[in-house]
Amino acid sequence: MLRTDLRNVAIIAHVDHGKTTLVDQMLKQGGIYRENQETVTRVMDSGDIEKERGITILAKNTAVHYKDVKINIVDTPGHADFGGEVERVLKMVNGVILLVDAAEGPMPQTRFVLQRALELNHRVIVVVNKIDKPDARLGEVEDEVLELLIDLNATDEQLDSPILYCSGRAGTASRSADEEGVDLTPLFDTILDYIPCPEGDDEGGLQLLVSSIDYNDYVGRIGIGRIERGRLTQNQDALICNFHSGETPKRTKIVSIYQIDGLTRVPVESARMGDIVCFSGAASITIGDTITATTAPEPLEFVKVSEPTMEMTFAVNTSPLAGKEGKFVTSRQLRERLYRETMRDVSLRVSDGDTTDEFKVAGRGEMHLSILIENMRREGYELCCSNPRVLFKEIDGVKCEPFEKVMLDVPMEYVGPVVEKLGQRKGDLLEMHPIGDRTRIEYLIPSRCLIGYRSEFLTATHGEGVINTLFDSYQPYRGEIPMRFTGALVASCDGETTRYGLFHTQERGNLFVGPQTKVYEGMIVGMNPKNDDIAVNPCAEKKLTAIRSAGADEKLLLTPPIFFTLEEAIEFITDDELIEVTPKSIRLRKKILNTELRMKETMRLRRAAAAAKQ
Repeated sequence: MLRTDLRNVAIIAHVDHGKTTLVDQMLKQGGIYRENQETVTRVMDSGDIEKERGITILAKNTAVHYKDVKINIVDTPGHADFGGEVERVLKMVNGVILLVDAAEGPMPQTRFVLQRALELNHRVIVVVNKIDKPDARLGEVEDEVLELLIDLNATDEQLDSPILYCSGRAGTASRSADEEGVDLTPLFDTILDYIPCPEGDDEGGLQLLVSSIDYNDYVGRIGIGRIERGRLTQNQDALICNFHSGETPKRTKIVSIYQIDGLTRVPVESARMGDIVCFSGAASITIGDTITATTAPEPLEFVKVSEPTMEMTFAVNTSPLAGKEGKFVTSRQLRERLYRETMRDVSLRVSDGDTTDEFKVAGRGEMHLSILIENMRREGYELCCSNPRVLFKEIDGVKCEPFEKVMLDVPMEYVGPVVEKLGQRKGDLLEMHPIGDRTRIEYLIPSRCLIGYRSEFLTATHGEGVINTLFDSYQPYRGEIPMRFTGALVASCDGETTRYGLFHTQERGNLFVGPQTKVYEGMIVGMNPKNDDIAVNPCAEKKLTAIRSAGADEKLLLTPPIFFTLEEAIEFITDDELIEVTPKSIRLRKKILNTELRMKETMRLRRAAAAAKQ
């Protein structure tokens, strides 16, 4: 049976190519808003962090109506670290809209998400977006997309994909680069004509593959997925099966069913084959499970999500200031929160650490893990985090490490410093060619060599460079590569910083704290330009005497301190350091707080390294 009244489509693209802005216009022109209703830009980016950073982190569903056809739309993330979100939601749709920036052309994430769509035999509508940009290259970008499709072994049908020219901000689309668009009618018509209708047995036994999980304090866990076969009704008895686990099916009852219409979930009594639904009642449901009829437990295969490449250790906060700013501080609360996150994020792996207070958390990259930490601190959690480590693999007896493909758009005058730094970090130059007044450079580089490079890159390009990365493959280990060439200024006592103490500390390097800040022994209060740690006393007070000294009237001028964001802190720390994260503060500290013990451990490691060289 064909559902001619329904289409399911996902919008995929590289980060900042305009997916969410285009969805805004589709909602407006799809009749979701009243004529005089106030609208919000990027309405699908509903999370606080998504609004602040202007990026999509979680895939979200919406739906519009056009010519008596309901079009379910899935807005997906564009950042490579959240590629797992894209991989799992592609199972819910029958086709994709591939958005490509008219100036930048196909980027690393464009290749990744398109490859996943082609593997599932989805039909593709190519949309060249932002055609109103002054540096748009419509003809060249169209050729680059065709070359990408050929490179990814697209079928003949996929090579004949329709191409539209669109301005997401203006809400216009046209079928020709020379034609000026009026509205998004050409895009809606192409979706109806080219994206296939859902097809399946409407009267067979129920099959529903769960592709996403949501949570509500009132109803508990909510499963989201597409009905592949049969019907789903309220208060229906069903089985939870999993294709990959092989476990015995578990009985459950579907309590409530919702369908997405516009920006709201509408309660319904039943849903048919092809519908994307949200349902509650199955308390133990996880992503990849199949809801089936009790008479026919036939689970569906779930897409294999790419493995994590980077790991951090999360631990209970053990600093002298622990428990003063957070609400959740125990290992039990930390463990519960981390394992709960794995239920909705298929790219995340959590395992118990070496002690009961530590947990190993593996993800796709620095941003993937930093977003998790940021969400936790906003929820009231206190924790300590280690520096990120790449996950090695042994392939045919050879130790291998993950490599990433880096694409950089750099103004011509800054190419030299960028190439020099990437060469120091063991990067292999793949390609370099001009695009207008900028140069596009492609490198293949070990993932660990990119840790800490992003801020260095922005400094080298005076904030004008654009860097994008994507996991490429595992290749033989490149050996030890120093990543940080600076040391730390470490507080040698507990107390509150003074202007006098900081004035004399800043002679040693850059400060991370200002006056009247609580510090403790072992806390990092600054950066030493040389590659050595120095113990300092930022809490020193000037001794008051009755004798007027020569420098009595000297002004104590302090250099403004550097305040790290969470990502910058993750990039800065090394193996013997931690980040203390609380709802109010981000502090850097040494793993061993006691100055004497830390110096003894440093000397022991140096002797061991010297002995190993001999």
